[in-house]
Amino acid sequence: MSIVVEALGELLNFPETILSSPRPNDHSRHLHRGAAAAAMPADIIDAAKEYTFYVDVPGLSKSDIQVTVEEENTLVIKSNGKRKREDREEEECKYIRLERRPPPQKLTRKFRLPENCNVSAITAKCENGVLTVVVEKLPPPPKPKTVQVTIS
Repeated sequence: MSIVVEALGELLNFPETILSSPRPNDHSRHLHRGAAAAAMPADIIDAAKEYTFYVDVPGLSKSDIQVTVEEENTLVIKSNGKRKREDREEEECKYIRLERRPPPQKLTRKFRLPENCNVSAITAKCENGVLTVVVEKLPPPPKPKTVQVTIS
């Protein structure tokens, strides 16, 4: 995907998905539009030793969220719960405006992880409506040694 399309996607605030790089040694990320992206927006940080995903899950508890890895390199975040509205017990109360819509019953976000991810070392925690998933990076492969051979 071109740099212009990526920049335009960022300007228009399209949701991001990490995808494996199509070219070796190219660590750029490509944009992917998903239906659940608006309901579960995510920020992804590429740090030196890990990738960190921050996913908004307002009104959902950690028991309503499932984090798995499928097909060896796809991080899947599912929500089986439904955010509940505040029920008012007063008989003379009525809603004037309902703008905070609860998400659909089930939401799913998928992120294709780069090859350098250690999928056996993934941690997740949910606090204050934000799910934080940390995926450790594998150490870089050792560089091949060059041995000088003398010619006799």
